[in-house]
Amino acid sequence: MEISFDVVVLLFFAALIAGTIDAIAGGGGLITIPALLAAGLPPGAAIATNKVGGIAASAAATLHFLRMRQIDLKRSRWMMLGAFLGSLAGGFALTRIDSGMLRQLIPILLICFALYFLLSPRVGAEDRTQRITSALYAAILAPLIGFYDGFFGPGTGTFLAISCVTLLGFNLVKATAHAKLLNLCSNCAALIFFAWHGNIAWAFGLPILAGQWIGGTIGARLVVKRGHQLIRILMVIMATVVSVKMLLE
Repeated sequence: MEISFDVVVLLFFAALIAGTIDAIAGGGGLITIPALLAAGLPPGAAIATNKVGGIAASAAATLHFLRMRQIDLKRSRWMMLGAFLGSLAGGFALTRIDSGMLRQLIPILLICFALYFLLSPRVGAEDRTQRITSALYAAILAPLIGFYDGFFGPGTGTFLAISCVTLLGFNLVKATAHAKLLNLCSNCAALIFFAWHGNIAWAFGLPILAGQWIGGTIGARLVVKRGHQLIRILMVIMATVVSVKMLLE
């Protein structure tokens, strides 16, 4: 498909905003997917092409968090593998299983998480006692959430962050940083799956990639500077917005 300069500009700025939000609380696809649909892509191609930008946002945020020493790569390496393999399996299952049940269940879970953050102002303010080992998280939670990302997707960043806070004992800034790292791995797997099936419109994906890279860097800087309060507020907002959108659909 041909793409005009006006559409390139629209996609870039939509992706810039989406990448900033996504690095902080997730949910950037709520902006970029409608923008891709408005640009003329069919739904399947829009969802696939959006993964190009998703990788850019999560990679840019991850690099900044690494520079700020918010990510423990040694501790996370098996979690990364679990998220990657889980997402590959989720993409494979997507071609064979109806996702209708998840469309009903996920909004309820996201609303519960939003209420949890809203009613617990100190959650994630500092590190807490770790409830499960990193190995157990890598063996069960990382593949499970990765599978969800490859199979369905909305709210993946929220699920990763809340699991890092409640199970691994991370503060919310560190949890967000590790969530971006794991989300990068699951996005890479999904991109491989979609590219293999030829669903990505690269001409539309490149301005999305550029915008979300810059936005992801901006969002990660805001996370480190503003701390858990900014993450908590945006996470409540984005979880609510995603839930409402899914319920309306």
